[in-house]
Amino acid sequence: MISLTQAHPSAVVADALVVLLASGPQGPVPLGDVPDEVATLVSDAADVLALTGAVDEVRRLPGHGLRARSLVLTGAGDAATPESVRRAVGAATRSLAGLSKAAVVLPDDEVATLAAVAEGALLGAYAYTRYRAKADSHDTKEPLAETLLLLGHRATKAENRAVERAQVLAEAVHTVRDLVNTAPNDLYPAAFAEMARTAAKGVKGVKATVLDDKALAAGGYGGLLGVGQGSTRGPRLVKLVYSPSRAKASVALVGKGITFDSGGISLKPPADMDEMKSDMAGAATVLATVLAAAKLGLPVAVTAWCALAENMPSGTAQRPSDVLTVYGGTTVEVLNTDAEGRLVLADALVAAVEDEPDLVVDVATLTGAQIVALGRRVAAVMGTDDARGEVVAAAAAAGESVWPMPLPEDLKEGLKSKVADLANIGERWGGALTAGLFLSEFVASTPWAHVDFAGPAYNGGSAYGYTPVGGTGMGVRTLLTVLESRAR
Repeated sequence: MISLTQAHPSAVVADALVVLLASGPQGPVPLGDVPDEVATLVSDAADVLALTGAVDEVRRLPGHGLRARSLVLTGAGDAATPESVRRAVGAATRSLAGLSKAAVVLPDDEVATLAAVAEGALLGAYAYTRYRAKADSHDTKEPLAETLLLLGHRATKAENRAVERAQVLAEAVHTVRDLVNTAPNDLYPAAFAEMARTAAKGVKGVKATVLDDKALAAGGYGGLLGVGQGSTRGPRLVKLVYSPSRAKASVALVGKGITFDSGGISLKPPADMDEMKSDMAGAATVLATVLAAAKLGLPVAVTAWCALAENMPSGTAQRPSDVLTVYGGTTVEVLNTDAEGRLVLADALVAAVEDEPDLVVDVATLTGAQIVALGRRVAAVMGTDDARGEVVAAAAAAGESVWPMPLPEDLKEGLKSKVADLANIGERWGGALTAGLFLSEFVASTPWAHVDFAGPAYNGGSAYGYTPVGGTGMGVRTLLTVLESRAR
């Protein structure tokens, strides 16, 4: 929960008062209209606590002279950009798990800064405790219950709208995190599809359609059927449609939804295979985004496609050298069953293009090569030039880290098959780019962008900023910004 208040920092009653610090040549500098008591505490504590104001630096002190019980100092780095503010506030609220109320001193009076503070506060206040039976560790504490943003004046319409958007956005991100963190024995294709159907019923203007095994077979969705045939739990294709009146544009969002990826017959190494429950992050992201767009009432028609399957090895699993016919008629020779995401996306991309949207964006934890190229915190963006640029610009505005990547024509040679229209893998080098080239075969002439966020979708290390361990929810902010840009 988050709200705006006119209360002064020295008078607000809370468990913690959060103040942002900027790194300065003479030491950390408090940002915003802080009372003298806070400035004195920062000055006195700087040397003792070795404060620098660096990003992710959080210190908690007794609130001497304040009505708040404690003072939390959180670093925003050298420059207070919207993303550094978002991250600083998120780090602070994440550290306050188990408490009831915190108040945040705004660094300045800009609406964009207020929005960043609100987003950071809500994104940092997250915990996933579904499977915790014991409440005896920090990980099991409930997130900070309430955050007050200290405006110092009566809120304007723009300020209220910024906070309302932050709440919708954070809810969407948390939905993705929850889905990614859910154990695969509980979240399988049919379960995901039913959850999506239920979620759509709760949001005005969104309609859901689910294709099950029989419908997929009748429709010729060979990619989904091929990937899912090794599992006892069959594949699904979920279509969610938000169609506002007088829509200014139409956008299709396509998400890879492999609820667990063992690699199939081309079995993955055991190390870190548990993280493959996150291979449905793309589907979760597009689901959450279309729901958020509807809640915000954006004048953009949005269709989300969730391509859901479980990739398992068994006596019925597809084999290397099998040939599939994906939706639309293209044949694909499966040379590696662990390159399965592109197969389910091919089905969904062809279906999405049939609706003739103005833009198609697919989101997928597609390749380990993306992590090799860009690390675990930066996503790769490929596609047609204008669409790729649009997504990269949206990510920059939203504060998410992406990098534009090419689709070199020479790598297409590796996708030639001896027996089919395409092979599902090419040469080892440039694997993320080859996967993008494969997908490009299924979008016709539609403006299209492909986001490979195999690394950033799941944090297997330590929490940082507003990012928890496990599902991160990365991508929702970028996609929502794309839709808002189209709305303008």
